[in-house]
Formats: sequence, structure tokens, C-alpha cells
Amino acid sequence: MDPSLLLALFTLAVPHPTSGPPAVQAAPQATPAGAPALTIYNGDFAVVRELLALELAAGVNEVTAAGMTTSLEPDSVMLRDPSGTRALQVLEQDYRNDPVSQELLLSLFEGRTIPFLVVRDGGEQRVQGRIVRSGFVSGQQGGRPGTVAYSQPIIEVDGELRFGLPGQPLFPSLADDTVLQPTLRWTLATDRAGPLTAELSYLTGGLDWEADYNVVLDARAGTLDLVGWITMVNQSGKVFRDARVKLMAGDVNKVVEDGAAWDGRMIRASAEGRMLGAPVTEKTFDEFHLYTLARSTTLHDQETKQVEFVRGQGVPCKTLYVYDGAAIDPRRWNGWNAAALRSNPDYGSESNPKVAVMREFQNSEASGLGLPLPAGTVRFSTRDADGQLEFVGENRIDHTPKDETLRLYTGNAFDLVGERVRTAFSLDEDDEQLDESFAITLRNHKLQAVEIRVVEHLYRWRNCEVVQPSHEFVRSDSETIEFRVNVPAGGEVTVRYTAHYTW
Repeated sequence: MDPSLLLALFTLAVPHPTSGPPAVQAAPQATPAGAPALTIYNGDFAVVRELLALELAAGVNEVTAAGMTTSLEPDSVMLRDPSGTRALQVLEQDYRNDPVSQELLLSLFEGRTIPFLVVRDGGEQRVQGRIVRSGFVSGQQGGRPGTVAYSQPIIEVDGELRFGLPGQPLFPSLADDTVLQPTLRWTLATDRAGPLTAELSYLTGGLDWEADYNVVLDARAGTLDLVGWITMVNQSGKVFRDARVKLMAGDVNKVVEDGAAWDGRMIRASAEGRMLGAPVTEKTFDEFHLYTLARSTTLHDQETKQVEFVRGQGVPCKTLYVYDGAAIDPRRWNGWNAAALRSNPDYGSESNPKVAVMREFQNSEASGLGLPLPAGTVRFSTRDADGQLEFVGENRIDHTPKDETLRLYTGNAFDLVGERVRTAFSLDEDDEQLDESFAITLRNHKLQAVEIRVVEHLYRWRNCEVVQPSHEFVRSDSETIEFRVNVPAGGEVTVRYTAHYTW
């Protein structure tokens, strides 16, 4: 900015000791000068940007802007000239979040007598009542800013106390400083008179978004159809009309009131431009991803709005059956150290009979997807013989980049049963070794053969060798092995192995 403008502004903003304070020029209330813009973060907060039409006089001006959110963070407010051609300084800012209401006015007239309009026998009459207790408590005194607590009022009528209002309260005219909506008020200094389109931006709570996915399985074809939705929730106390909406994805750190770091969560959204064009587009922004809704939309207060953002058809999908038979209750073994658990013969002997159903598919272009998928709930349905969709389970996915595999647990198989029995246990403390043997029996009551993946955890010690296995296995990691076992229809198969531990 031109140094001469800054000097002029400083002269206007700071009174000279001999000349006295500059005259404060009244200015009309700021009015919107275009559609608002929102950037919503997953975590119940957003950045709001609006253009305000101001008519300023040279010197110091009082300006108000009504219609703010109820969860606005006052210390995040920025008001500036986006063109950068005009000197503008905020000398003082006030945020009023006490919009006039019946409850608030009752509290302002507490201890005073006002008329109440009562309807009796089809007619209206007025009775005088003294407000002993309004029942109103500002959210600033108890809850978070922008909320109120309200208990039952006490009104004295004809010398008698009654709980509740005797009728519709009638109040005197509003004071000049009464606000009807949450309002920002500024004392501004500028170097010259004239209109200004200023940019207002601030952080606010009460706005959130998340992803949800609806999946229809075709078991015979081994495919699924997926539709992803962005769900936006507005509980900010403000209506955003024809807003330009963006969704920010990334680990954005935010400090909470107690000084601890806000638990930022990564969110990614995606779009697919097929036939009618992409409803959501994505681009990299700084260290994050920014997703923009193609169409302006109106977000009403207390409204939940959904926009489709991804669609995949005929995505190859596998149904996996997984038996993880060790039912270790962490509460039972809480406080035990590793050496004590290693030698305890009861540790790991409990058995889980359930065989889990897992759905697995690839988030790749070859599969019909291949776009970053944000964390959210995936709901699975499949068609019955009559063509009706039936719900068969749901689970949540984490943020999933393209070309990653998704595997989701959706329930337990009714006709598959597992049984895990320890058949031998031998501990030699002198030679520092331990042998433990298991027999895992899988029973298939289906009309067709299935493959069951048996997962075993080598949980007693880090050094372990698997000996005498009855079936081939693979190591998932240093402490996990997996057998892939084909079980015939109406049959059963037993897997045996011994884990040899040394330390």
C-alpha cells in the first residue's frame, strides 16, 4: 500500500493531543453484495466469505452487519478491501449474539410489571403481571455462546405467584441497540469517502460434512454398484442462499478452548464426470485437497443436504469368509506384563465360533472407481429373488486413496461355524521355550463349497516358528498367519499347527 495512504489513515485513526478525537460519521448498515461462499471442514466448522456494500465517509465510521452465524468466532473475523486500493482500518469490533426474543425481553423486564394479552370466552383482555423470574439464562453464562437455557418463569398476578405466563407478554418499544440477528459492529477508519465493496470472512461452528455410500451387491455376478453422497449439515443459525460451497480435505489443525490441539481428521471427496458432468470437482490446495460443488446451493438453518459425488457400476467385488478364532478378552488380561502372559496356559485358550463376512473391492480405475474416497459409512444391500433390496450390513471406511483395496466387515455368516481348541501346551522355563498346538475345525452348512480364511495370531512372544502345519499358510506379518481352507458343502475341515516360541 502507498505509504502516504497509511500515514493518512494513521492520522485519521489516532486523535492528535491538541485537536481532539475525529468526528465519528454514521454509515448505513452494510448490505450483502453477492452470494456467500463457504468452505466447510469435517469437524463442525467452516470459513464464511461474504461481500458487503459499504458507504463510508472520510474519517471514522460506525458500521453494522446483521445476519451472522450464532457460532461465529469473533477473533477470526477479517474485514478488508479486496482490491487493496483503499486504506481501511478496524479500530474496534463488537459481536452481538443476543437477538431479541420473548425470553430475552422477559429477562430485561425482570422485576417490572408489564401487560399480558389473555384470550377468554372469545374475547381479548389485558392483565398486569410482575415478572418475578424470567427463566432465561444466556448461553454466555452456562453453555456455549449462542445457546440459551430456559426454565419456567414466575409471574405475579393480583398478588398471587404463578408458574408460566398468564398470556402473551406485551413489551414497550425496542431500544436502539437491540439486535434481531447476530450482528457485527465495527468502528472503521478510512482515508476517503465513497462506496466500498468489502470482503468479510470468519470461522464459524455449526457447519459440517461427511460422506456416505450406498452399495448394491450382485452376488451371482460378483460385482457391486456404488453411489457416494456428500452430506452437509447446517446448524449455524444462518441461511446461506445460493452459496458457492467448497469442502476442504486434509489434516487441518485447530486449537480448542482448553489449548489442546483439535483432533483434525482427513477427509477426501471425489467426483466422476460421466455424461451429465461432475457435480463435485477436486484440486490440490496447499497441503490439502479442495472439492467444489459445481452448482450454487442454498443451505437453510437446521437443514441436512445431500449431493451425489461418485458413482461406480459393475465394480468387481469378493465376498470373503474369515475365521479369527482367538477370543481374547482384553479386560481379563489388563495389567499383565508380556512375560506373565507368555507363560500363562489360559491366555488365548478362549474360542470364538463366528465366521465373519467381509466384502472386498479395489478402488481403481480398472474396477470402475479410482478416485479418493473420504471416510464415511458404507451400507450394503442385495436383491432378493423377488427383486426387492434387502439391507445386509454396514461399516465405516477410512480415507482411501485411489488404487487401494477396501475390505469391510458386514456381519457373521449364519451357516458357517468355527471351533478353535488348544490340543497341547508345553512350557520349559529353563530352556526358555514354549510349544502350543491348536486344532481349528470349520463346518460348512451351505449348499455350496466355500473358502474360509483362518487367521491365527502368534501372540505369546516375538520369536515364533510354525511347525507341523496341516495346511499351507502365509504370514500377514511377523505375528499373524493365515490359512486359506476350502470347505465342501455340508462338510468340515480341521486345520492343525504348532507354534514353537523361544526367548
